[in-house]
Amino acid sequence: MNSDVLYGQELLPKGIRSRLIDNNNGCTMHVLEAGFEQPGRPCVLLLHGFPECAFSWRKQIPFLVAAGYHVVAPDLRGYGRSSSAVVGYDDDLMPYTLINRVSDTVGLVKALGYDSVAAVMGHDFGSVVAAWCALLRPDVFQSVVLMSAPFPGAPVLPKGTSESPPKGTLPLTGLPEALAVLSTPRQHYRWYFSTRKANADMWNCPQGVHDFLRAYFHFKSGDWPGNDPYPLDSWSASEMARMPTYYVMALGRDMAQTVALEMPSADEIAGCAWLSDEELAVYSAEYRRTGFQGGLQGYRIGTDPRFSGELKAFSELTLDVPAMFISGARDWGTYQSPGALERMSEICTQYRGSHLIEAAGHWVQQERAEEVNALLAEFLSAAKGAPNLV
Repeated sequence: MNSDVLYGQELLPKGIRSRLIDNNNGCTMHVLEAGFEQPGRPCVLLLHGFPECAFSWRKQIPFLVAAGYHVVAPDLRGYGRSSSAVVGYDDDLMPYTLINRVSDTVGLVKALGYDSVAAVMGHDFGSVVAAWCALLRPDVFQSVVLMSAPFPGAPVLPKGTSESPPKGTLPLTGLPEALAVLSTPRQHYRWYFSTRKANADMWNCPQGVHDFLRAYFHFKSGDWPGNDPYPLDSWSASEMARMPTYYVMALGRDMAQTVALEMPSADEIAGCAWLSDEELAVYSAEYRRTGFQGGLQGYRIGTDPRFSGELKAFSELTLDVPAMFISGARDWGTYQSPGALERMSEICTQYRGSHLIEAAGHWVQQERAEEVNALLAEFLSAAKGAPNLV
């Protein structure tokens, strides 16, 4: 273990180590790991979201170790101390496709010495990766927990179109243009994050990376009083515009400017028990060093139609391992993709339900760790009885 690899050492519970692992797919992944001392333990993987890193799971790692698991939380490709964290806008996007991220994760499992893991759990963008892992390799990922980003499944291919080819449909076509011509012009954050300027806007923002992240985390949390989400009817511009500005921004205003309007007060920061300023400093130190482009590459993949074709090969596949969804009751992430939450009960053949935790916002496993951990314990205990879980 290289001591200079570890971040947030003084804030992590004892027993968590940091190391670099070649993931068999061209990426040296930095992981936080615990429960490794006892051979033969089943493994659980924890995949973080944006703008985060493995440190996001600091409240789950010791709990899952106490439950009997070897727990591994990597910095995903493009993040933290993993290689390729310092990325340029013109760098090759192919390593950041969802299929290659599944390869990253399968390769990590093998590098750790396992043929399979008991569960893969993901939050935010990590939820997307975890879902595709479980969909494509149920033999490797024997159960899955998704947080804050429900999984709508592989793209649905329309039938009977040989005589009348289908027209482009939202969200990949038309939404940015439709938002821009509303009476109050707006822009969707995914398309903003896909622009060349987004990284510099956040990395070099006037308030500095630390205050930018404080405002961003606060704005999307249960602490911000305006978060009162509800299902949206469609991907239409008028429906999308109902969401807060951290998702559907004012046109012409960048993300740093957007969240600065909701910067919490000094008293609110001091009273934030789920994310102290010392804990936030772990994130801000990493992003000051790397910038944000490594994480933004995933948004570029999602908004570029060139990269949706490979996912169509898996149309109509069901997710056949035990699955559960957890989110905050005050998290707009649950509803930002209309129909995705409802779709999970259709495509997950062993669905263990959706759990919305009161008062929590987008950062549910940090905001309400005890409630999340209790749900994870119940899920893992039940999943052990599933036919495909050893």
